[in-house]
Amino acid sequence: MAAAKAGALPEAAERLKRFMAADPSARLESVRALTGLFREAQPREMAEESLFRDLLEILMRASNEIEQACKDSSEPLDVDTCLVLIAECFRCLRNACVQCAKNQHVMRNLGLITTSVHLINLLDGMQVKEEPLLIAFRCSLQFLGNIAAGNGDSQNSIWKCAFPDLFLTCLTYSDEKIVAYCCMVLFTCLNSEKVKELMDPGNLSVALHIIKVYKERLESEWPLKCCSILSRISWNSFEVFLIVTDYLLQCPELVKALYAKLSNQERVTFLELIMAKVSEKNSVTSEEMHVFMRHADFLAGCFQEKCEAVLKLTSAADAEDEEALVTIRLLDILCEMTSNNGQLEYLQTLPDLLRTAIDTLRLTHLAGKQTVNIFTTTHAMTWQEEISHPAVGFKAHLIRLIGNLCYKNKENQDKVYELDGIPLILDNCSIDDNNPFLNQWAVYAIRNLTEQNERNQQLIAQMEEKGLADNSALESMGLQIEKQDEKLILRSARKKPS
Repeated sequence: MAAAKAGALPEAAERLKRFMAADPSARLESVRALTGLFREAQPREMAEESLFRDLLEILMRASNEIEQACKDSSEPLDVDTCLVLIAECFRCLRNACVQCAKNQHVMRNLGLITTSVHLINLLDGMQVKEEPLLIAFRCSLQFLGNIAAGNGDSQNSIWKCAFPDLFLTCLTYSDEKIVAYCCMVLFTCLNSEKVKELMDPGNLSVALHIIKVYKERLESEWPLKCCSILSRISWNSFEVFLIVTDYLLQCPELVKALYAKLSNQERVTFLELIMAKVSEKNSVTSEEMHVFMRHADFLAGCFQEKCEAVLKLTSAADAEDEEALVTIRLLDILCEMTSNNGQLEYLQTLPDLLRTAIDTLRLTHLAGKQTVNIFTTTHAMTWQEEISHPAVGFKAHLIRLIGNLCYKNKENQDKVYELDGIPLILDNCSIDDNNPFLNQWAVYAIRNLTEQNERNQQLIAQMEEKGLADNSALESMGLQIEKQDEKLILRSARKKPS
């Protein structure tokens, strides 16, 4: 079958040449025949340069006709027929350069990339926004995506012609498919050097619109907030996801610049994307770890600056406060980062982060005692209610962060002692439906605080003796108090395996 189609290619190419001067419908049928042939690999490899010259001539002629019609409204032009022919030419070119470096090279050298970008700009400027124009627009972007695939020279050529104006045009277009195909082209063309160009003030809008596009599409595709971000990504959004995680997040200065320009809603989306990247279990290079540490430093600073915003959630009227939602996402990321040894060691050196976590735990704990709100310990919440409030689990995550920061770190263990954080954590050793796993994280934190730290052990022992610490809470942690030589000692209550 492929051989038969390859044999039909010369005849189809000759037919196109013969009908170049014929009416548009005859040219259209000739191009359609070629489009079908180029679905197979063998005919693609056999295509000659003259064929692509003919297709280029059709596109340039259509471009001139559109320009003339735009300048002079009295100039007759069958717009729909012209647009259908443009779309079919791009389909043909799109098919012809699939996994075919030879054709990609020929098309680029003929100037088809420049012509395509020029035509896209013309299409964008046309007043008619009906389906024939949209189809032509989409096919043109598909062609650019295919000619760029695996071809660095084509990628550079598209970047030179299209960045940033064409990308901004397409990313803000009302048609979802045009936005999706634009993202495909952008992702294909990006590399570490090109990402640096996004830092320029005039180009930052491209990166900002990528975040906006992702937020809008993610919300329209899967609005359930309880799902992880990865489970909510469709194939239509995957290129956008990869643009952010594989490129934008590799540049810490760009991340800072973007974050400053985003709205709070967009920051939540951006932080979810960062969370997805941080949660990856792949091994990282020393350079990637350095990038992560710079992100950690920046995000810790953001959390320290805005942490008290979460107290707005004590009011039912502010249950969806956007600044508070940002604070919650920042805490989630810091918890995840401190679960990674490389990032943990760096974050442990930030004493203000530990202080902020303890101060915020104290404020939320006090707020929950003063009035009944999301920070109040409760045992009467249904599962549906648990997932409905964004601050569910916030105190548990604060204790998780404190425990992580104190892991095998004597300086931070002592810091918690000095900040009077140990009694605060012990006061949160209870079952709380507003904070799933609160008790388990408190157990974990106390273990990390007392490991090879006699002063912290003695403090807890003295609190239990004076009745300031609930012995049942200590027992639930697997700890018990013993008195040896007039000295109180905190020991494990768990039996050693025989």
